[in-house]
Amino acid sequence: MDTQRNEILAALLTSHGYTHRQLAQAVNAISGRIFGRPGAATDRDVRRWISGAVRWPTSRYLLPLVEIFDRQPEAMGFVPRGRSSRLPVPPPRTPTAGEEEPVKRRAFLTASTAATVALALGLDETPVQGRLTLTDIDRATGKIGRLAAHFNSVGGGALLEVATVYLDRLRTAADGCTYGPRVEQALNAAISDLCSSAGWAAHDAGQSGQARLLYADALQSAILAEDKRGQARAWSNLALQARLDGRHREALRVNRAALDSRQARQDPRIAALLHSRLAIGHARAGDPPAAARSLLAAEAAHDKFDTAAPPPPWLRFLDAAEIAGLSAIAHQAMGHLPDAELATAQALQMLAPNMHRNRAYYGVQLAELQVAQGDTDRAALTVARLNTSALSSRRIADRLATVHRALAA
Repeated sequence: MDTQRNEILAALLTSHGYTHRQLAQAVNAISGRIFGRPGAATDRDVRRWISGAVRWPTSRYLLPLVEIFDRQPEAMGFVPRGRSSRLPVPPPRTPTAGEEEPVKRRAFLTASTAATVALALGLDETPVQGRLTLTDIDRATGKIGRLAAHFNSVGGGALLEVATVYLDRLRTAADGCTYGPRVEQALNAAISDLCSSAGWAAHDAGQSGQARLLYADALQSAILAEDKRGQARAWSNLALQARLDGRHREALRVNRAALDSRQARQDPRIAALLHSRLAIGHARAGDPPAAARSLLAAEAAHDKFDTAAPPPPWLRFLDAAEIAGLSAIAHQAMGHLPDAELATAQALQMLAPNMHRNRAYYGVQLAELQVAQGDTDRAALTVARLNTSALSSRRIADRLATVHRALAA
């Protein structure tokens, strides 16, 4: 039989960081949630999908693949064969007595998402005793990067426990394993990276105290690792936390210190993020001219992005859409509501399809701005278009509830 290799699916595995075995595990876990019993996919099945030997998987595997990669089958390189190759509809779940309360449903989604991610990433494979090598650290770094990608998709609330459990495992490895100086440095850098991601998850889950501690731990580990990029990231997060705590001048001082670092001067992506957040800080501190200068600096840094070189996983969210969204927050803080609404709408138009969390965040922000300008009809329409059913973010949920109360009033 004439077969053609599925290069699209092979590229998706690479971009998402899955091995054949890890993808099979993720498919089986999601299949269990959809169909009520775990799937039986193996790495051999994945190889057959990629080789083209299987051009259209069974529904038991196809539906999980659609969920994992957020693409229709044809966009994953699969080839339909007539009417029998239509995308199947997931079987209905057996209802319990009475309707599920929204909180219970969100708790189920959170638990299933976290379990699926933990299983797919193989977080229990990192050794906690014996000899630790650079290969082990490279694997851990890859897992942390894929965890950051899941944050952008489903929000931090669903994955906070996953991140903190894996952080405990890395710290156990640091205490229980033997390794040389290079491995120690790389391990500290990985712990810093994970602390920052876990801090973001805590922040998104509304756990500001835990987020603050994790950001401080991230800075300490980055210093031990002599990781300048990790230090700049930690300083940026600490500045954000200070601003959220209402300490605007402290946030400005921390943000300026981060911008003065060599890494910020050499990396346009870090500079763009810091300038965008500095603009918000100036706006909240009542200095519109300084905020405007920082917004221009962020746009100038964005123009210098090296699109040929992939950014680190934690910075993949930072694109033109995110910079527009951050500028909207600065305009809102300055009282420029029409400009803020326009920038938020631009962010929503430019967001990548898989950025579900950010799409919900800026969707709520757009509704807030419309309510603030008295345009309740458009705000109601904006809210009606939001889809937060598979999202776990207390921050977004609380803000959306406030919008609903304003519309009801």
